[in-house]
Amino acid sequence: MHTLYDSETFSVTHMLANPATDAQHPSGASKSEHGAQMLPMLLRHGFEIVDKRAGKEVYLDGSWAELFQQHIVAWQVNTPTQEEVEDTLERYAELAQNPVVVH
Repeated sequence: MHTLYDSETFSVTHMLANPATDAQHPSGASKSEHGAQMLPMLLRHGFEIVDKRAGKEVYLDGSWAELFQQHIVAWQVNTPTQEEVEDTLERYAELAQNPVVVH
């Protein structure tokens, strides 16, 4: 988990896929305790965008995460202004339905 962006209005965290564990086979499929082959584990990454003003968050995975990753790559090539970043995050934050809850 890596915080990519943090401002007064937004926070963006990159959630990394679970790394291979001892129980996971190099082929990507895990083994049971008896050595039998199990179905492959799905390793996915995603991004959590928190709109601090609205107190809501959205988790992007799958094709949404890939689209957001393209924005990040473009930002690395052409450094955006903070206003450009915030405008992009605001568009994604419109998808937010989940209230931020502290446990």
